[in-house]
Amino acid sequence: MTKAFGAEMAACKAAEAQQAIAVSQVGESPRERRVALHEPIQAASNVSSDGVMVFVRGEGWKEAKMAVFSAVEVLPPTAERRRREQRRGKRQHEDVVRLSKHSYCVGLWDADTFGAYQYAEGLRRGLDLSDRCCSVNDGARWIERITQANFPHAEQVVDWGHSVQHLWTVADALYGEGQPAAARWVAQRKDELWTGDIERVIRVLDTLDLARPACPDLARQAPGYFRHNRKRMRYDHFRAQGYPVGSGTVESGAKNVVQRRLKRPGRGWNPDNAQAMLAALGELSSGRFQWAWQQVYHPAA
Repeated sequence: MTKAFGAEMAACKAAEAQQAIAVSQVGESPRERRVALHEPIQAASNVSSDGVMVFVRGEGWKEAKMAVFSAVEVLPPTAERRRREQRRGKRQHEDVVRLSKHSYCVGLWDADTFGAYQYAEGLRRGLDLSDRCCSVNDGARWIERITQANFPHAEQVVDWGHSVQHLWTVADALYGEGQPAAARWVAQRKDELWTGDIERVIRVLDTLDLARPACPDLARQAPGYFRHNRKRMRYDHFRAQGYPVGSGTVESGAKNVVQRRLKRPGRGWNPDNAQAMLAALGELSSGRFQWAWQQVYHPAA
């Protein structure tokens, strides 16, 4: 039953994605929606995308691509959070950014095919109507390209954790892993990033001798990484706008939506069955299984 429903759902999603990106026809009204709204996000929205590996029989590990759409809400810090921040020496208590009402699209697609599905799900959630939209991701070029094409009004943000990871790679190469000097160097760069002084971080990286063979590739690439992503690392601006700076929703989705079912010990998947299961899991985790079942088996006349 799951396989049959998933296969039908995958076919519906494929047709919907093609309809979403089809060339406009003569007489087609710009106001005519190609994908009907379903639980549209009313206020600020976020879309985060990433890849997650699935073992496909006869092909080995393949990357499934996922997008998560969420409503963004800004809440004042709780009393407990205030006390915790005070114990850490923080004087300023920042608001809490909460993401909720998630929906998912995921499948064994290449980047450009994924783009059509991402766009269709964005239309369903009303991202094209959203005045305030952001997209937090890990800095991968394919995600930046696809998201920019689909939602050019979204402010793209490089996930804070990935930025800090690049800083640690440089610091470990300079001072040695686990050395106090490395921690001090990272702490200073993090303060500069957090307050919006990305140009200072780039200038410091440019002065370092990172081209020597002893440096790992990630450290050698760091100056270019921060320079390319400087507009997507304005963390002071994003925080002031009430946007998230972490891509935890898609990382959590990879684990809970995909891996919990498809990445069990000894498990391998036929490509068609994997696609069907991913389509079904996407609807189930989006909280609209009942709605999706009606779309497949009892479509409106």
